[in-house]
Amino acid sequence: MTKLFSVLVICVIIFTHQTTAQQVKENEEINKVCSFAKSTNRKLCREVLKSDPKSATADLTDLAIIALRVAAKNASGILTDVKSLIDDPDLDPEIQQGLADCKETILDAESQLEDTIAALLVDSEVDAQTWLKAALAAITTCDDSIPGNDDILSVKSTTFRNLCNIVVVITKALPVNKAMTIPNVNKAMPNVANVHKHVGGASQQII
Repeated sequence: MTKLFSVLVICVIIFTHQTTAQQVKENEEINKVCSFAKSTNRKLCREVLKSDPKSATADLTDLAIIALRVAAKNASGILTDVKSLIDDPDLDPEIQQGLADCKETILDAESQLEDTIAALLVDSEVDAQTWLKAALAAITTCDDSIPGNDDILSVKSTTFRNLCNIVVVITKALPVNKAMTIPNVNKAMPNVANVHKHVGGASQQII
């Protein structure tokens, strides 16, 4: 019995050591990616990428998609807020029109995020960056449609912009820094038809 107990203890110690080593490696990989982001975005970058358990076995493309999922969730939140505000009968007509315009551009941004994921899934980093720029332009148009910059929509749009910029950083690293991918990861190439499922799986921890 004593011998069996000793063996179990040794197994637990080995497993704990391996798990800790893996966690350290994962954190180093994410920190490496996020070091390329603007200093003001690095904390958000680490929080976003670590918010998804799949980051444990993620390569650069996977990390970009994780950030895109969070950006999609953020865009959905903006759209929900816009829809709730636009029906306010006491709202100034000019602001109401601005919200209507914003609604359309947010819908465009959501579609462009889907296109970005589709481009990443077929290893087209250039197209991914093009769609990201379009999504950033859409959120800027939304901001310009609504007066003021201290409302909840402006706060969320700033977060959206920061999330997209994090993805831009990752996608720029893809063609020139393949060595940054985590080794020994065997994954099948996802089907582009599953793009909507990727976006629909947005992390709900960070909005």
